[in-house]
Amino acid sequence: MPANRAPLFRRGTAALAALPLLALAACGYGSEAKTDDTAKVAAGAKKIDGLDSVKIGYFGNLTHATALVGIQKGFFQKELGATRVSPATFNAGPSEIEALNSGSIDIGWIGPSPAINGYTKSDGKSLKIIGGSASGGVKLVVNPKKISSLKDVKGKKIATPQLGNTQDVAFLNWAAEQGWKVDAQSGKGDVTVVRTDNKITPDAYASGSVDGAWVPEPTASKLVAEGGKVLLDESSLWPDKKFVITNIIVRQDFLKKHPKAVEAVLKASVEANKWINANPDQAKAAANKQLAADSGKALPANVLDPAWKSIRFTDDPLAATLGTEADHAVQAGLLDKPNLKGIYDLTILNKVLKASGESTVSAAGLGSS
Repeated sequence: MPANRAPLFRRGTAALAALPLLALAACGYGSEAKTDDTAKVAAGAKKIDGLDSVKIGYFGNLTHATALVGIQKGFFQKELGATRVSPATFNAGPSEIEALNSGSIDIGWIGPSPAINGYTKSDGKSLKIIGGSASGGVKLVVNPKKISSLKDVKGKKIATPQLGNTQDVAFLNWAAEQGWKVDAQSGKGDVTVVRTDNKITPDAYASGSVDGAWVPEPTASKLVAEGGKVLLDESSLWPDKKFVITNIIVRQDFLKKHPKAVEAVLKASVEANKWINANPDQAKAAANKQLAADSGKALPANVLDPAWKSIRFTDDPLAATLGTEADHAVQAGLLDKPNLKGIYDLTILNKVLKASGESTVSAAGLGSS
């Protein structure tokens, strides 16, 4: 990064990087995921680009269900032939970006804020967004005994997952639109923002440490199961109720050296999304099975069912909404105005979509060409 350039998320970047990470014995990042035993390499299959494996990263969230289903149902392995899928799970965006930069993963499913952060911090040299995966799945859930209307949120303690993460930025922007003043770094002001890991947010809510939370699924539905009430679905704030929650990113040198492998993964992702949308109940079960394989615990029906309904799976990266989310971070004081030109390379995705008879998608002026 040039000396005259301010850090992207300023002090927030260091705070994010300091979050506890799971250890992956093979590479030091994330946690090794489980591949389905049924996803065998087909007889006579050949390696793609001569690769022994393609390393894929994702979060153990339902908003990353394209990856969960792709692993569980063997979509990735089918398209990669004799090149093995090597999956790893993460619980924080900065750790996944670090793994991508180090070569510990090649391709990853990730939220918009870490993608913006990783791209800008590297002066546009580390990653490319090559596809979309999901929209929606974010809600403001509150304690109905303390908060009965949106105006009641003022003066309360609201949890977000991390300083500067996608939901944190969204909540700060929403609070500002209400006319409330909040110091983004400390989280103090007309409403108190409490940065809390999604894994412990339900416990914080149950103990009364927070009065509500602006969180992704399945955390939102876990809070509802604890007696919380959905006060606002973030999708209601966006045109056509669509906004990017999960993108597909790739290390730039991997994209240049192994375009056939990238195409295979994108083809598998498109097929997985098509299957998810055509078979929602089976897809929901498959995603939950992979969550259980990765974490050792499946989601109960009273959490899984409502969470699944609020997420829309799409190959479109909804690029225009990424630019808007970056603007929100700038307005909150968490982000210096970024140059996102070139963050997308949708060439291979559009090739895959066109070949499958689907409509191509736009980079909204933020593409490589």
